[in-house]
Formats: sequence, C-alpha cells, structure tokens
Amino acid sequence: MSPDLPPVVPSVTAELVAALSPRLRKRLDAGVTKLLARPVTREGDTVRIAVDDGTDLVLRAPGGVVTGADAIHCGCLLAPACLHRAAAASAAPVADDAAAPEPAAVTGTQDGTEHTEEAAPAARPGPTSGETEAGTVTAGQRAAAREVFDAAAAVLEAGTDGAGAVLQAELLHAAHTARLAGLPRASAAAVSVVTAVRAARTADPGYRLTDLADALAGVLGVAHRLPHATGPDLTELRGTVRQPYRPDGSLRLYGLFSEPVLTATGHAGAVTWTADADGRLYTVSDVAPGGPARATGAADRAVRMGDTALTHRELSRAGLAVSGATVSPTGRLGAGAGVRAVRASGAAWRAEPLDRLWAVPAAGQVTRALSGGQDLLFLEVTLTGTVRETTGDCLLADCGGVPLRLAAAHDDPSLPYRDNLRLLAAAGGRLRIVARLAPGPIPRALLLAAEHPTDPDARVDLGLDRLQHADLPAGAVAPPAGAAPTGDEAPLHLLRRRVHQAVSGGRRVLAFNGSTSGDAARLRRLGLATAAGLLDDLHTAAADRSRDAFGRLLPADTGRFARSWLAAAVYTDVVERALCAHAWGAAASGTGLPAGA
Repeated sequence: MSPDLPPVVPSVTAELVAALSPRLRKRLDAGVTKLLARPVTREGDTVRIAVDDGTDLVLRAPGGVVTGADAIHCGCLLAPACLHRAAAASAAPVADDAAAPEPAAVTGTQDGTEHTEEAAPAARPGPTSGETEAGTVTAGQRAAAREVFDAAAAVLEAGTDGAGAVLQAELLHAAHTARLAGLPRASAAAVSVVTAVRAARTADPGYRLTDLADALAGVLGVAHRLPHATGPDLTELRGTVRQPYRPDGSLRLYGLFSEPVLTATGHAGAVTWTADADGRLYTVSDVAPGGPARATGAADRAVRMGDTALTHRELSRAGLAVSGATVSPTGRLGAGAGVRAVRASGAAWRAEPLDRLWAVPAAGQVTRALSGGQDLLFLEVTLTGTVRETTGDCLLADCGGVPLRLAAAHDDPSLPYRDNLRLLAAAGGRLRIVARLAPGPIPRALLLAAEHPTDPDARVDLGLDRLQHADLPAGAVAPPAGAAPTGDEAPLHLLRRRVHQAVSGGRRVLAFNGSTSGDAARLRRLGLATAAGLLDDLHTAAADRSRDAFGRLLPADTGRFARSWLAAAVYTDVVERALCAHAWGAAASGTGLPAGA
C-alpha cells in the first residue's frame, strides 16, 4: 500500500479486479509490487505513475478520493483491460465507500489501531426491500452478511502471505455489498481488514499482527451474529454510516492536550482533547488525506470552529467558549454554520476544573475503559526506570502501587514520541500523565502527554512537542534499560499464539498438531479447560480435509475453520480483558467480563 496514491473506494477496486482475465489475475500481485516501485508525481487532484519510459498511469481524485473506475486511466496498448489499472487500485489506500463532503476523521490511534468518526451527520441508508419495523434482518442483509463472512474467512484461510490482491478485492466487493444492504458496520470492518492485510504485505512499519487479528475477529463476529440478531442488538450490528451530531447548547471548554494522527489508511492530522467543568471530554479534529508532514504540521493549523483563530497547539493549553455546539456520541465537536466559538482562558492540570480528572482512581478509569467508555487514563505516576521490549524501550512507573509500563503511542520516526520517552526516563520523578489504556495481563498504557519535568504548570504533548536536555532536572541521566521480567506468563498465551499464527500463515500452519497436545494438556492442568478445548477444536478444523474417490483433496470448509478461529479469538479477548481488570485492581463485574475468568 502506497501513501503517495489517493484513496480508492472499495467498489472501484472490486470492479477493476473482477474485469481481469484469469491469466492477468494470477499476475496481479506481481503487478502491484512492480507498480509500488515506480515514481509517483502529484499535480493537484491528479496523480501520475510512470509505468515505463513512455507510458503513464493517471489517477484523478477530485476531493482527494478516486470514486469511479473511469478516473484511473492507463496509456498502455492493452488499456482499459490492462493489469495496471487494477494494480494501482490494489496498491492505493482504501477510501470510505460513502460519498461525503468532508474526509473522515480518525482519532484514538493505539499501536496502529484507528477509530474512525465521520465528519458530518447523516442518516444510515434507508431500509431495503422487505425490512420491517419490528427490526428483523432482511434477506438482502443476510446474503450480504454471508458474503462478508465468506470473503473474510477466505482471507483467514490464506493468511497474510496468501491473501493477495484478488482475495482483497473479493472482500472489498463484499464490503460494498454490505454498505448497499444497509450494513455500514460490517462494511467498515471488512475495509479495515483489507487495510491491515495490505500493511502486512508491504512491510508497513505501523503494521501490528494484533491489529489484523482484532480486525478479522471484528468482521467475522459481526457477519456471524447479524443473521440471527433482533431488536437493539441488530441495530448495533447494522451500525450507522455517520456519527449523529446533536445540539448541546453552550459549552465552556478547557484544553487538555493534542495528539497527532497518522494512520495506515493515508489520513493524517491532529486531534485536540478538551474537557468541560464536569469532566466530560470533547475533541476537535483536523484529519485529512496526508502523511507524516501533515501529522506534525496540523497542530499549527487554526481550529475549524466558529471565528476562533486558535491553533490546535494553542487550544491544548487555552480554553474555548462555544455556543450552538453540536456533539457526536463520542464527544467530537461539529463545525457547522451555526456553531460559534471564541477563545477563553485555560486551566492548569492541577487546577480546577481539570484537577478532578486525576482524582478518579485508576481502577475506576480502567473499569470505564473496559466497559466500552473513554479509554484515556489520567494518572499520577512515579517514573522508576525503563525496560527493553521487542517493540522498543518503555517506561516503568508506579501508579498507586500498581507497576505500570508506559509505551510510545506511535512508532513513526517523524513523531517525537520515542525521543521524548527516553528523556522522561532520565527526568524521573513524579508526574501527572495522560495515557491510553492498552488492555493486557500486565498494566500497560500508551503515553500521550505529561507534565513538564521541571515546571508543573506546563505540559508536553509528547507526539508534537520535542523535549530537550535543557528541560530536564540538573544532573538527570537516563538509566540503562533492563530486560523484560521473565516471570510466569499467563498460560492463555498458548491459545493466543495459535490464533495469531493462523492470521499470519493461514490454515496450513495449524494443520499439523505438533506440540499442540502438550499445550492443551498444560492449559487443562492450569484450570483453563475451555481454552484447551478451543485449541483442540481449532487444530481439528484446520486439519479437516476430505478426499474424493481418487484421493484428491476436496475444497476445505473455510466456514468451519473461521468459526473455530473466531471462538478462540473471542474467548482470548474476553479473558485477557478480565486479566487486565485484575492487574489494575478494577472490578471485573464492572467491565461486563466474567469474574474470576
């Protein structure tokens, strides 16, 4: 996937790949690889790729998005039935399939994970033929959900190594079908899988295997549950095309911090977090197609709201008075014509009303996050050192007696997260921080902002501001990073490892039992009989291949393998969240998770 190319809507990619002959389909992955190595130039809304010395491939993206197959033109002799057009669509980021006047805003990155919010309110697609007011699934929606499930199961069957452009296009076609059937949640989940698969296949540094596993579990789970859902559960599974914005009157907001946004879908920008006097959180975002330069530069762009000339960086330390405010369910502020906003005074983290955010016990904040609420944590910690992990060094801290690990929120070298983390390790001491919960059996969070090491009235946006040695206390020296503790790891990793192996290598890596009988026996000895049964079932489904009368292998039952994998993935996620609640001292009952899991 190339961030230099404009996003292409799923239906265009599916159409171009479907039009290829079987011979060209076999060559599509090689064509994508070759095209990614060619020079790209951009002139306004037109992107040009030099296929060879005398042939150019042109993508026209009015508004920054390619919305039609005729917007991709190739000058070769085989056009329009050539391989180049399909390869370009398969190499580009995936765009939102719904027409929108503004680009989607992406907030809350977590190890590459993205939460997308639409920029303007709109209703979900109207009911399709046969939909009743009782809230039942239509025949068209059942068929669309089945298509999404089958396409996602085929990707799981092949693994990232085998999920080439053709399988990706089939999943994009299923996503487009789901959106037309009024299933925007399933559509968005399918697109997220394609984005993660492309990141894996192009060795994107932001790719995380955990993110792809979560995306696959999400799309398979939604598609599996939809045909049998009714009432409120069905409404949730259908989802909405856009976040509805509701009037919220007048607001007096206080800036908290800003964070850069840099996603695998080719979007970049900044999000500024604010709070009102009651501690409710609101965000102001500026996210559009772009790369690292836009992520670092958006902080100095004016906030698009009312008549204010505040930049995101300034707003993070100042205040805002808003009248006629409109707010989405996730707290994102709208910027409609009726909204008025002017600059107001801000507040220090240790002053009212922001001080109350840090007064909530950490366990209560974790319970809120695991229950589906806001995942930001407002903590007061004592920095105690650093530890070396496979993904890099992270800070060790004590949070009210809970040993906590603080990791960089983003690995891109253009963002100063890691450099700032090293300098904070040298500063040590007690600081107030803002972090994003990273669920797991060990207390862990992604560090977003912190008090200044020598000035408690100032704060540092760790993804935008760059600390200097002069900001550290006199004589501060960074401690050497120690090795990660080798204590007893939760035995659940025996099942989690197989779940992730299937995502990476496909069914074939689990088709042979190997040492799995020993893993299942160990899980049973340690009281995780359900995990052991799921592990056995996963390997049985992977190895279940029948032969015909001539000894030839029959097509695999991808549905059975996908359901077995989904059961293992859901179980692992639920138990890991319960372990996370236990590690933080949070109440498992408050998270909606099984107590004692």
